[in-house]
Amino acid sequence: MKFDLVIIGGGLVGASLVVALKGSGLKIALIESRVPASLPADASWDSRLYAISPGSATFLQNLGVWQGLEADRITPVYDMTVFGDDDTTHLDFSAYDIGLSELAFIIENRQLQTAVWHVLKSQEQDLEIFNPVQCTELVWHESHVDVQLTDGSLLQTALVIGADGVNSWVRQQAGIEVSQHAYHQIGLVANFSTEQSHRNIAHQWFKRDSVLALLPLPDKRVSMVWSVSEEQAAILLDLPATELCQLVADASCQTLGNLQLITSPVGFPLNFVSAKRLVRPRLALIGDAAHGIHPLAGQGVNLGLRDTRELAAILNARGPQTDCGDFMLLRQYERARKEDILAMELMTDGLQKLFNNTNPTLARLRNLGLEITNRLPLLKNRLMQHALS
Repeated sequence: MKFDLVIIGGGLVGASLVVALKGSGLKIALIESRVPASLPADASWDSRLYAISPGSATFLQNLGVWQGLEADRITPVYDMTVFGDDDTTHLDFSAYDIGLSELAFIIENRQLQTAVWHVLKSQEQDLEIFNPVQCTELVWHESHVDVQLTDGSLLQTALVIGADGVNSWVRQQAGIEVSQHAYHQIGLVANFSTEQSHRNIAHQWFKRDSVLALLPLPDKRVSMVWSVSEEQAAILLDLPATELCQLVADASCQTLGNLQLITSPVGFPLNFVSAKRLVRPRLALIGDAAHGIHPLAGQGVNLGLRDTRELAAILNARGPQTDCGDFMLLRQYERARKEDILAMELMTDGLQKLFNNTNPTLARLRNLGLEITNRLPLLKNRLMQHALS
């Protein structure tokens, strides 16, 4: 079977690329190894959530994905307060100050996955979905790539898109080197009901041994993202619910009062991964396959969606170029994304190293930096504008 484009990985980023290429005239195959998440029959909450930026929300709306989300499970974030490790120094962000309605939208992973796959499956023309199927081999030729699947199918394509996550098999098969290091931290996620209203404010505490964020959910609910050491994570995951609630309430300075656990905590290891190249002849990487960053800024998914927006724009505007795997065409994508990715990598990695440090001098300097930034509206607004795109 011959295709113009084979996308390996049907998560939010890979699936969004399929939808963004509707009407491009390209014959596309999507390969996904897992059955996409579906919405449960009950009113339970997904422990994995995303903070979707206004720019990403507009992109998803243009794709027809946003309209498929359940409106009463989307929570707008109007303000954000970031505390230093002395719990008094703080940095405040406000959507109103920069003329926007929201800083972000908190949405469940399964809501987004269901919505994007619903739109995707309606694209019957020029799309074939292989699911659940895995790739077993990629063979690179000058004019095409052979893609072997576990169901015995052999695909030929002009371009392979690696959208298969931070441990990308596609990236490994292409021989693309990565810069990487482990943070030796676990990201714990869980949802809580709160005694006090969050008032659509996101809260974050940079502590000397961890980063804690409480993100608003509908009504009096919040989603916790707590980046802690591997040793501390093992302890927290083993705590009874009442003790965990008390510990999180204390770590958040009782900002939202008493907490009750809604979803059990789940942990995932945190690593920094940066691909040395985003493209090679007949290959492009997007999303976590291209970059894996610390979740302290909540920007991983938005960075991936900006990859999708840029690559789709280039492929849709390719003009008379009939070979979508042409290296010079793909280099346009790599050049366009380089600055944004590097800036986000430096910011998240730098902040993690700055606050995960016991040096008392650094502690004073980082808290002073937060306070100074909070007093400089132009600098603060510039930081926000980049994250909101």
